[in-house]
Amino acid sequence: MYCMEKFKYWMQKRLNGDQGYKLLHFMSRNRIAGFCIGLFYGRNLSKLAILNHTDKHKVGRHEYMKHYQMHLSRFKYKNNNLLEIGVGGYERPDRGGCSLRMWKRYFVYSNIYSIDIYDKSPQEERRIKIFKGSQNDYEFLNKVIDYIKKPIDIIIDDGSHINEHVIQSFKFLFPKLNAGGVYVVEDSQTSYREDYGGNSIDLESPSTLMNFFKKFPDYINHKEILSNNGRNSILYYDIGSIHFYHNLIFIHKKNN
Repeated sequence: MYCMEKFKYWMQKRLNGDQGYKLLHFMSRNRIAGFCIGLFYGRNLSKLAILNHTDKHKVGRHEYMKHYQMHLSRFKYKNNNLLEIGVGGYERPDRGGCSLRMWKRYFVYSNIYSIDIYDKSPQEERRIKIFKGSQNDYEFLNKVIDYIKKPIDIIIDDGSHINEHVIQSFKFLFPKLNAGGVYVVEDSQTSYREDYGGNSIDLESPSTLMNFFKKFPDYINHKEILSNNGRNSILYYDIGSIHFYHNLIFIHKKNN
């Protein structure tokens, strides 16, 4: 383990930025290297995030993995279906897929699915399937669900981060989530950015994703609420719990 990390560090120091990325990309996609990464670091999501070059774990930026470890560790050895919105790498088909490979190595018996508005088919590999389309296109999402066939156990929204898209995707996909499943929204700080449809002046704005999710504790306690406002949709009856972290939200579905 130590030797492999030292070799990777030594090579990166001698390569320019693009070459360094290609080295990490090769190590994460090569089957033998991937097997070794999974064997040595398979239980540590933070290590897997670093070795697979995903920005989900960057000190001072996104420190999501400790929360993922806590909320998703019970799924590790189960046969899950995971759907992640957003592949990464923007419009370049040769970039992205880092988090998908991380999930593949962590959830060793699971199928990993993803959607992106750009063609990311070069990032597909065994147990990773990618669909081209928009997260707020319900017809497209229906086709994805039909392809997967089985209920989805984990859904991660790391897509456009546009407030309207986040809300509409949740409304459509949460009912498709398996009982006991987990829905994750990343980069919720866009709730405060106008260029993403957010609002940092009016913190009660009904169009922001934070205000959408901040109502969920009331939905969880809907039995005690006299007004119909607290139980206006059967969709929310299935919410078991919601957890807010810095720029990150976890919604657990009831295990009926």
